[in-house]
Formats: sequence, structure tokens, C-alpha cells
Amino acid sequence: MFFYPEERKLAAERKLRGREQYRKLQLADIVFVSFGKSGRTWLRVMLSGLYQQIYGLPKTALIGFSNFHSMNNAIPRMFFTHDNYIGNYTGHTDSKVDFYDKKVVLLARDPRDVAVSQFFQWKYRLKSSKRAINKYPEENSDISLFDFVMKSDTGLKWVIGFLNLWAQEASHMDEFFLLRYEDLKKNPVGTLEKLVGFMGAPANDAHIRAAVEFSAYDNMKKMEEKRTFWLSGGRMVPKDRSNPNSYKVRRAKVGGYKDYFDDKQVAEIDAYVAKNLSPFFAYTTEQQTVDNTAGVQSKASGS
Repeated sequence: MFFYPEERKLAAERKLRGREQYRKLQLADIVFVSFGKSGRTWLRVMLSGLYQQIYGLPKTALIGFSNFHSMNNAIPRMFFTHDNYIGNYTGHTDSKVDFYDKKVVLLARDPRDVAVSQFFQWKYRLKSSKRAINKYPEENSDISLFDFVMKSDTGLKWVIGFLNLWAQEASHMDEFFLLRYEDLKKNPVGTLEKLVGFMGAPANDAHIRAAVEFSAYDNMKKMEEKRTFWLSGGRMVPKDRSNPNSYKVRRAKVGGYKDYFDDKQVAEIDAYVAKNLSPFFAYTTEQQTVDNTAGVQSKASGS
């Protein structure tokens, strides 16, 4: 397609990526869905540590799709996806019907923190091809962090649209678990225990606590610096060791978005989220009195 218009080439690539992801979706025993920069790598490391403990697997192994299943077929095939492309292949861009018959974990994070992390991902880590296919600003664009978050199509608008569609579709899943990043930070042992119960993993308290320690922030920073997961490609490797913003494990702070804006900007961002984000996630000030612990919603059980 060398001579085709750029837009057509990008559409074809999105469809091809969607076809490959749809194939994995069909084969998966459990699906982990998240918007980018919502803590997926942290969760992968945590679950990797869990299964390493249970089955005595190598500590340099990071869960991929079926690599752990290949080492021990008692471990489920786990598909981790940002759900960027499947709809481009199936045509189901306004629903999540492709996931209805799957066991789904939705990893959600406050979209304000996500949007800020997306800025640093775009600025310091994102490959040119990913910028183009996902319609991020061009590499050397002179766009401020506030404008990226509030005015670009890759800021809050995109994150909230993603979350709202999943909130709308959650009740259609056969088995669904909402896993909030903030709950995992506040109570990692208790939240992981609930997730393990949903997954059906044969883990005991010692396994769970060891997995939490393995995926602790300081340990993950050390593993990234040492390239512990050497078969994970660029997933756990800093782009520039001298620049802390180029690390995959950057800050991991709940509510950290406030550190980058003045009071007026924070108020504008908060108002936008309160107006546009589904109450399903209980992220706005008015909703935070709700019990925000992670929980299961199962179509089969009617809960």
C-alpha cells in the first residue's frame, strides 16, 4: 500500500491489528481491558509474581498472552488489551459485543491522572508509528500539558469516552470485574484477593502478599532499570535513563494530576470530569462518598 493515501494505510493497519487482537480475544480464558497508562504493567507484574509463587516459575518471566499457560496449562490464557483496534476489525465500535461471552476485568483509573500520564507517554516514550495510528499530536508539536489534557482528542475526551462506553456495556458481560487502580493502591492485598477469587487462581495469603511485594513501586523501578524482564521488549525499559519521565514506572501517584496545574486549571479539569464521566466509576467529588472497593458484576448471577 506504499502509494495509497496515508489515512487509508492507517485504517488498514488498524484493521489488521484488530484482526490479530480479535484472534487472541477468542482464545483467551480471561481478558484484562484498560485504557493506556491505567496501571496495566503494574497489574501484569503483580499477577506474574502471583503465578511465579504458585507454580515456581522464573522470576524474569512477565505474563504475555499464553506464555505462562505454556509453562503450566493450569494457568489461564490472559489477554491484556487497551481495546484500541478490535472494533476496527469487527465493526462493533459502539458496543462491546465482542467481549460479551468473556470473563472480563476492566482496570480503570481516574481519567485526570490517565490523561496527564498519556502526555508524558506521548512526549517521551511513544513510537512514531503509534502516534500516527492513534492520532496523537505529531512528535514535535508545541502543545502544553493543559491543552493536551483539555483540548486534544487524545486527552480527557478520549479517556472518558472509552470509560463511558465500558460503563454502558458492563452489564452485558457474562462475568465482569471492575478493578480500580486507586483501590489497588489503597489496599493492594485485599483488592488482589478479590481479583484472585474472580479469576479462580489457587492462591493463598502468602502468595498474594508476595505478589504485592514483588510489584511494589520501588521494586518495579529497580526491575526496569536492570531490565529484569528481558523478554518483554520495550515494555519495561526506560527510553532515557537520565529522564524520570521516560520510565514506564513513572510516579504511580493517585491524584498526581493536581501537581501540574494551577488552581483555576484544576477546577476546570474537575468540572469537565464531573460533567462528562459516568458515575459508574465514582471518581468525581460528589461520588467519592460511595464505597469504592473493587467488585464483581456478574450477568450470570444477576448482581
